[in-house]
Parts: sequence; C-alpha cells; structure tokens
Amino acid sequence: MPPYTNHLVIVYEHPDFLVAIKPAGLSFHQEEGEAGFVERLRKKLGGIRLWPVHRLDKLTSGLLIFAKNTEAAHYFGAAFAEHRIQKYYLAISDKKPLKKQGWIKGAMEKGRGGSWRLSRDGELKVATQFFSYGNIQSGKRLFVLKPLSGRTHQLRVALKSLGSPILGDERYGGTPADRGYLHAWALDFDYHGERQQILLAPDTGLDFQGIETQLAAIPAPWDLAWPK
Repeated sequence: MPPYTNHLVIVYEHPDFLVAIKPAGLSFHQEEGEAGFVERLRKKLGGIRLWPVHRLDKLTSGLLIFAKNTEAAHYFGAAFAEHRIQKYYLAISDKKPLKKQGWIKGAMEKGRGGSWRLSRDGELKVATQFFSYGNIQSGKRLFVLKPLSGRTHQLRVALKSLGSPILGDERYGGTPADRGYLHAWALDFDYHGERQQILLAPDTGLDFQGIETQLAAIPAPWDLAWPK
C-alpha cells in the first residue's frame, strides 16, 4: 500500500467542491518522482477531475479546498484574490515568543537555498495575526495564526521572527521533531450566499496529542478577538 493512502481524508463534500486533509511531510505536487497529494487524492477518488484552488507546503498538514468544476474554480480564485476566505492555522514551538499575541508584519525576501526572510522593506508585503498559549506540553507553546496574505513560507518565517520557530521546521531553526508542527486548522468563507465554517484538529504528531482538550478551552478561531 502506498504511504499516506489511509490519511487522504475527505472532510467535507459539496456538489461544487470538496475539502480534504493533506498529511504532513507529503508534497502538494509530484516531487522527485514521488506522487504528490493532488495526484494521490485524484487516484483515491477514481480519477475524477479536481481543480486545486490553494496549496500547502510539504511540511504543513491540514485543510485544502478542491473545486469540482471550472465555475467553482473561478469563484474560489476570485475569493482568494479578494481575501474573502479566512484561513486559520495551529503551530507549536518549544521556544517562547517575543510577544504573546499581536501582529507580525513586513516584507518577504528570498534568502539562500529556497528559504525566505522577513524584512522591513520590499514588495511582497505580509501580515499575520496570532495568539499564543502556554502549557500544551512542558516548555512548549501553541500558536493560533491568521495570515492576511498568502506568501510562500509566510507563517514559518513569521514565527522565526518572533523567536519561536516551528517545532520540526529545521529550515527555519526549529528543533528536530517527528513532524513539522504547522497545521491548516480551519476555513471560514461564503459560497454563493452559504456560510461555510470547517474546522479539524491535527491527528498526527506526538506533540499534537491531546490538542483537542486544549482547543476546547479556546473559542473557535472566527470568534476570537483578533488584534486590530
């Protein structure tokens, strides 16, 4: 059986789109001859045609929307471009942040070897809102993140800039772990007048064990009092 087969889970299905969970450690597209998430998902669903409307990098697990027809693909393309789809993420770090909540703003600049860095000036402006919570595990912190832009490695760079690189994200200074601890947790959007709120906690990773208990004590992400 190919790896990841049992983890290709459909979370929600609509006549025009579906929401699936991408496992951590699996590339979105084919990489070095290995089938990526999109190819594996299509195969699991009998080869049906799907239109990816956004993506997650290899390190990250979580919710992804796939359109089932061109009309839905155009709708989601416009919705993402106009920032009408809210995405929320969970992350864990074993290092305390410079501040416990607020904004991370700047511009993304390319660094060496495919990495990025945050700078004061530049054209690729980014902004992320966040809250952090203690006591998830001894010495570790849980972050709830709301990106207001969608740049490559944005959240990974943002947490590094706070002094709290993501656990398992060795590219950006994170402590080695059994996975990268970044998860696309929730989606909140309107689809032709119908409010869609989809939320699913991660189910893999030693440091995500028991996360549901802590999340139960936190408001749903769309109900949090996000920093102005």
